[in-house]
Amino acid sequence: MRIVKLTEDTKKDILTNLLKRSPDNYGSYEETVKNIVNDIHSRRDTALFEYTEKFDHAKINADNVRVTEAEIEEAYTQVDAKLLETIRKAIVNIRTYHEKQKQYSWFDSENNGTLLGQKVTPLAKVGVYVPGGKAAYPSSVLMNVIPAKVAGVGKIVMTTPCNAEGKVYPTTLVAAKEAGVDEVYKAGGAQAIAALAYGTESIPKVDKIVGPGNIFVALAKRCVFGHVSIDSVAGPSEIMVLADETANARYVAADLLSQAEHDEMASAILVTTSRTLAEQVAVEIEQFVKKLSRKEIIQKSLDNYGYLLVAKDMDEAIATANAIASEHLEIVTANPFEVMTKIHNAGAMFLGTYSSEPLGDYFAGPNHVLPTNGTARFFSPLSVDDFIKKSSIISYSKEALEAVYQDIIQFAECEQLTAHANSIRVRFED
Repeated sequence: MRIVKLTEDTKKDILTNLLKRSPDNYGSYEETVKNIVNDIHSRRDTALFEYTEKFDHAKINADNVRVTEAEIEEAYTQVDAKLLETIRKAIVNIRTYHEKQKQYSWFDSENNGTLLGQKVTPLAKVGVYVPGGKAAYPSSVLMNVIPAKVAGVGKIVMTTPCNAEGKVYPTTLVAAKEAGVDEVYKAGGAQAIAALAYGTESIPKVDKIVGPGNIFVALAKRCVFGHVSIDSVAGPSEIMVLADETANARYVAADLLSQAEHDEMASAILVTTSRTLAEQVAVEIEQFVKKLSRKEIIQKSLDNYGYLLVAKDMDEAIATANAIASEHLEIVTANPFEVMTKIHNAGAMFLGTYSSEPLGDYFAGPNHVLPTNGTARFFSPLSVDDFIKKSSIISYSKEALEAVYQDIIQFAECEQLTAHANSIRVRFED
């Protein structure tokens, strides 16, 4: 893993390299995704089942596309009891954290007859996409479903790919049942996103789609945005560790690799004020990679998007962290809470030696659906806010309007909107 001395030029080069991973650069796939989405829009179930057979090699039809209660009961028999207990513990932590995010309607009234307020309404239907592919991700089920449940969403529909036998990962089904999903459908890829966006004979149209996925899923979400709301168009996973000479090199190396194993395009970056630490981390990484199960993926990730950056001081290290705006940021310094106050751009921050990134992925409670590719400069983690909408409430008495109606008319006439002005004026004609 390369050790790089930080300068303005190297920082700029790194930022340019990382941004190559953005979904905005997946142009070669766009036409394929657009054709799939349009096909689902026009041919609905027929196209959905054809793509499921083509990509997942499963014969799915209107009779078996929806997961049955019997299939869910079968899944429970295939999930280890200790894992089920862990899932239930995680649900408590995730729900408790997200309940603190709840917003409520409010109204303020004045003696002159003015009433202003905000009405908070949960979304009616939400679609949750859960990847199938090479691995099961029950944690993604929990992180996407529980905030929606806390928000009060009326109906939660989940889609996830099945295998050639038409089966869904048992852990995915159990997590869905425990979290409170209403309906689960066997559909994956861009075709599942389109089905949720437009609706088919079997899969209902939803108001918002959330959940991670591959390049095709990301592009499909971008394609259907506007017909439905989406959480984000997420890029590959990333981690940054901001450390000084007090950090444990072995721990830092392990934490960097925890994200590098996700994807060949994942990014793992150490920013440190200590060259000695950087050299020690490089050695530890080399030793770890040899014995980890996903070493080929990890090595490609590190070769392309892995950096050990040496800063001249902590101010430069912090400035670099803010510029890169990483999805996950671990702060492993002598005083991580002080450093945290100077970080403005990060999806999630993990403070101290024993707050490693997987703690947030699975168990602590804060959401692990986070902004990627530098979007932490203006985006936030998935939260209860993503599953509600807000309506403004305005009520004026005649007396309250009379006190300000001339001001409103002046504004309207300034903008040459005479019908606006007239709408106010007619209420005070002689």
